[in-house]
Amino acid sequence: MTTKTIQTMKGKGSIVSLTAYTKPMAQLMDPFVDLIIVGDSTGIIAYGFDSTLPVTLNMMIAHGAAVVKGAKKACVVIDMPFGTYQESKEFAFRNASKVLIETGAQAIKMEGGLELVDTVEFLVQRGIPVMPHIGLRPQYANTIGGFKVQARDDAATQQLIQEAKAFEKAGAFSLLVEGVFEAAARQVTQSVQIPTIGIGASPECDGQVLVTEDMLGLFSDFTPKFAKQYVDLSETIKDVFSEFEHDVRTGNFPTSQHCFGVKNQA
Repeated sequence: MTTKTIQTMKGKGSIVSLTAYTKPMAQLMDPFVDLIIVGDSTGIIAYGFDSTLPVTLNMMIAHGAAVVKGAKKACVVIDMPFGTYQESKEFAFRNASKVLIETGAQAIKMEGGLELVDTVEFLVQRGIPVMPHIGLRPQYANTIGGFKVQARDDAATQQLIQEAKAFEKAGAFSLLVEGVFEAAARQVTQSVQIPTIGIGASPECDGQVLVTEDMLGLFSDFTPKFAKQYVDLSETIKDVFSEFEHDVRTGNFPTSQHCFGVKNQA
């Protein structure tokens, strides 16, 4: 699945996407998704940070390389961390090219508005496919007053549409739209020819993405309103841990069949 293929997948429900940070998780989802996003949300999910801001380029490269090894079909897109692309177009190119070279991923994702349009065009013209991230931008939480739903009124919606059209003109192959009023996401989707991928946006988006740990019930610190939890694996995992503890303490594990150089007793 290439970025060129993704770019043509316009229409409600056309694109299925999830996040992954490890090879085993990527392998499990790969047959079912079109797009795997290696999100900087790993900072919160895997590292316990309060936000995505402490995530580094090296972290994203390490996780991205692992995911690429597990993804045989899906297109892999890697988040650019805060501070790795805002300084200048040239700085963004150096970091983005490093990510693609060292991971083997197909594209990068960057959060931003109109101030980022020139950078997106600069990267695309130099061979780096870009998915801009608009609406609620977690990396900008300090300037927007926290993780608040965006595009609540007509003026903000028109701003969002302007950003979407500008990114499309700059050569973006798709857009991620997060945390906006449903009507705004719907209008954005209708205003551009490239696909929109929603998370807390609208059913009318061309694709949907969720943080995998949210949908599997593996991250209990906070579950967003927009995240559908399909199963609570955390309880199943805790039951297995409890059984393992019991087996070790009671001597039920390991047995001779789990040891080397021990002949089975007939």
